Amino acid sequence: MTGLIAVGAGIAVLAGLGAGIGIGIATSKATEAIARQPEAKDDITRILLLGSALAEATAIYGFVIAVLIILFLK
Repeated sequence: MTGLIAVGAGIAVLAGLGAGIGIGIATSKATEAIARQPEAKDDITRILLLGSALAEATAIYGFVIAVLIILFLK
């Protein structure tokens, strides 16, 4: 039973992997956009930060779920 709990927690934490990849791709595209149109830097940065916050929230939710699985299903 403990092994299944560990597997479930590991799968929940994998949400952080997707968030990291997503934020990396978004940062890459924002850098390209700023290079093409420097006068729109403020707007691009604002949108990038909002998108990164939303992506990071999914990683935090995955971490919280993993902790809850470990603590309450022992």
